[in-house]
Amino acid sequence: MRRNAGELEKMRRAGKVVAEMHEKTRAAIRPGITTMDLNKVAAEVIERRGAVSNFLGYHGFPAVICTSPNDMIVHGIPSDLMVLEEGDIISVDCGAIIEGYHGDAAYTAGVGEIDAASARLLEVTERSLFAGIEQLTKGNRLHEVGRAVQDVAEAAGFTVVREYVGHAIGTAMHEQPQVPNYWPGSPGPTLKTGMVFAVEPMVNAGTPETMTIEDGWGVITADGKRSAHFEHTIAVTDHGPEIFTLP
Repeated sequence: MRRNAGELEKMRRAGKVVAEMHEKTRAAIRPGITTMDLNKVAAEVIERRGAVSNFLGYHGFPAVICTSPNDMIVHGIPSDLMVLEEGDIISVDCGAIIEGYHGDAAYTAGVGEIDAASARLLEVTERSLFAGIEQLTKGNRLHEVGRAVQDVAEAAGFTVVREYVGHAIGTAMHEQPQVPNYWPGSPGPTLKTGMVFAVEPMVNAGTPETMTIEDGWGVITADGKRSAHFEHTIAVTDHGPEIFTLP
């Protein structure tokens, strides 16, 4: 769906809230903090900015952010029992609604000093996101995003998760069409000005296979190796992609 100028402005405002959630949670990450502490930081931003959480209550999800450490790919539930330790990595997925319009973005950060392999995983995953974003130009085809993500990730020796993908976004957090992080075999829809997408590569150090843990939410790598997740909300404009969720 193509969004008009008024709708895009509301999505920019939602994106700014999400960007602040990123800034504040990232600044709070350190050894000894819990993932519930990060949730409280994000919730304070939402309340102060007069926004609404699009995560809290979504299919019963109990928090305003997802916190997914180490081998957890996505959808981790914040907990007072999950204490971050030196050398961990943590993926933080944030969302907000302003006047009915959604923003959604994620990042992965190191906790204290992390090893070189983890740092490379984070760097490559973020680079794959921006390679995908570069494809969001008027007249291009949507699945070129996934081709670009896959090319960057696999060239570095990593794998791309298949089961969880990006999506269009607007008056709902998850709208159609989906945005695969790999080349699915067809070019997909033609991109037009006013379309808005959440592009979110999830890149694994080992196998691309996944498993869901007992709580029914958290998704982990099947082989226990680490995973990184980066995401932005982006509009297609006459002048190229506009990222709404950049800090």
